[in-house]
Amino acid sequence: MDFLNKNVLVCGIARSGVCAALMLRKLGANVTIQDLKNEEDIEGIDTLRKNNINLYLGKNPDNNIIDSMDFMVVSPGLPTDLDFVKYANSKIPVISEIELAYLVCKAPIIAITGTNGKTTTTSLLGHILKMYKKTYIAGNIGIPFSHYALDIEENSIVALELSSFQLETIKSFKPKIASVLNITEDHLNRHKTMENYIKAKERIFENQDENDFLILNYDDLECRKMEEKAKSKVLYFSTKEQIENGAYLKDDYIYINNYPFINTDDIKILGEHNMENVMVAILMCLCYNVPTDVIIEGVKSFKAVEHRIEYVATKKGVDYYNDSKGTNTDATIKAINAMKKKTYLIVGGYDKNADFLPMIKEFKDKVIKAVIIGQVKERLAKDCEKFNFTDYVIKDSFFDAIDYCYENAKQGECVLLSPACASFDMFKDYEERGNIFKRYVKDLKE
Repeated sequence: MDFLNKNVLVCGIARSGVCAALMLRKLGANVTIQDLKNEEDIEGIDTLRKNNINLYLGKNPDNNIIDSMDFMVVSPGLPTDLDFVKYANSKIPVISEIELAYLVCKAPIIAITGTNGKTTTTSLLGHILKMYKKTYIAGNIGIPFSHYALDIEENSIVALELSSFQLETIKSFKPKIASVLNITEDHLNRHKTMENYIKAKERIFENQDENDFLILNYDDLECRKMEEKAKSKVLYFSTKEQIENGAYLKDDYIYINNYPFINTDDIKILGEHNMENVMVAILMCLCYNVPTDVIIEGVKSFKAVEHRIEYVATKKGVDYYNDSKGTNTDATIKAINAMKKKTYLIVGGYDKNADFLPMIKEFKDKVIKAVIIGQVKERLAKDCEKFNFTDYVIKDSFFDAIDYCYENAKQGECVLLSPACASFDMFKDYEERGNIFKRYVKDLKE
């Protein structure tokens, strides 16, 4: 697409929107950036002005401004069922920041989506690939794709983490290698139904062809069904079954095509779910022809991603773990099951209309006490009662919850922050929540 002198409306002044707007200016486009926030609430507004980017603030765009545009780039946080987005879709191309960056990117892309495990898998993949060639890690992992897109060399590689929000508005996006790690209930406040959520995830491979690769979770029925829609070569991974053409877990080894590839004792990240993430990264690297010795060295040297079952400190003989990125119930179930000690669980936050009962079912014999916080606390407490789990306590603040754990957990036990909820009722994002938790824990007396 030729961007020179095109009129472009970028909706959303967050990281991806700002990066998209700056990239478009470098390509010669006339850019207007819109947000509901007022000028005083926007960080980096001077950078936008210095680059001659027009500001449209405090309201949604009207039909007249949309009619004056050649296309529109929408933030992943912007619901696509808003009236002005629907109107724009009827008049001009509406694309995601991911699609925009893809249109200018010269290098092949390896893309990962799924409900859980995206960040760990993308980080591990990038860690291995960097030992082999120039690698860019971007997307939902925190660095917008458009931040790098213009500088990415043809002989490099991109490891891209993608959310369902980012995939909703792609058009031609086509990764060389893609994976859907798993599908569990999440973001239904945005997608409304599981069917819509799954369709958004499936878009990651919709433009692939027989020369591309798709890696799917054999143990997840929704993922397994995706093979019927795929045109690419499908490989599976499993912790339950032996997979002839793919990866599986057996007797403390990860097998690739029935060959024992690596012993799980050599892997530093915890939990069966992380063995799935390792299998995906290995398969992706093999599809990209990364040498086996490089892959094994990379897996062995990789440490836990920040905010994903991240060891923080030991205080009074109690281990503290930060799993602030556990923003849905399935992630929290995985974190609980990864703990090797009896656990005080700090849980709760912003309500995404999740069903908490499957998570509460996992508390038995593992969670000594559920310390409930946040907007969702009353509903979560009622769900505990429904399941006859009475070992919970409600706390009014995040710090009260940590203090309660510190005062009550005994030597040989652990404290796990894994909220199963978003952070927006108390924090800017899960990173802020996790960082505050880590700082507070580290300041506790031994």
